[in-house]
Amino acid sequence: MVAPAQAMLIVMLALPALHVFWLSLTRSTYGAAPEWVGLDNYTVVLSDPYFWTAALNTAIVVNAVVLGEFALALAVAMLFAGWIPWRRLMIAVVLAPYAISEVVSVVIWKFMMDPNGGPVSMALRRLGLPELDWAVEPSHGLAMVVLLSIWHHLPFTFILLYTALLGIPRDLYEAAKVDGAGAWRRFVDVTFPLLVPAMLVAVVFRYIFAFRIFSEVWLLTGGGPARTTEVLAVYLYRQAFRYADFGAAAATGWLMLVASLLMGAWYIHQMYRRMFDHA
Repeated sequence: MVAPAQAMLIVMLALPALHVFWLSLTRSTYGAAPEWVGLDNYTVVLSDPYFWTAALNTAIVVNAVVLGEFALALAVAMLFAGWIPWRRLMIAVVLAPYAISEVVSVVIWKFMMDPNGGPVSMALRRLGLPELDWAVEPSHGLAMVVLLSIWHHLPFTFILLYTALLGIPRDLYEAAKVDGAGAWRRFVDVTFPLLVPAMLVAVVFRYIFAFRIFSEVWLLTGGGPARTTEVLAVYLYRQAFRYADFGAAAATGWLMLVASLLMGAWYIHQMYRRMFDHA
């Protein structure tokens, strides 16, 4: 009964992944047959300083996005699970960014944060607060990417945590109140333990999605200035389509896969232990 689904996974995922791995072991470009070079592409990529700059930027952006987004989504979900006026309207407002494409999101943020006349930049200037000079300062550019990504993907994490909160029986909170537990103890002893599975799912998916971040960086800064805001997905894109080095690009892709698996291994292990050990 599951054979069709397994066949689809093999055809759509496993075979292309194996082809990319084989490509990473060859020297390949436009108009030339692939030539076997073994692990040379991995050696070239790992000795490239731009790769390590991209890897560091990716680690900074991914952790800032995932942790910042998780904390904000949890706070918003807790607020909505309690009492909030016009709940349905406010939920629609929170979910609205997810309905906007990444390209449109970048255009909106570039307009709002334009140092020469964007409404947010002008407001910060009038308040005497520092502006985000994201087109010139690498750190400001990465901060802009983080803010944009959190804003755009917050609805995903929020809806996972919010639905999990709604599934917690109210009787547990009533019993905790009878035992004299305050708001903080109810969160620590009731909400948090029952919310852990949903938290792990949200964090794992966001790590996987955020690790391959591309559109926000490419459309916002293009990896500049001087490739200082480049992330691994942008580095891969340059190797493949700017320098036509498909072998190095494929090697970069497999390095990204291994790195993302290592980053998510602990979370996946915890999900497995909590969800299946007692089955």
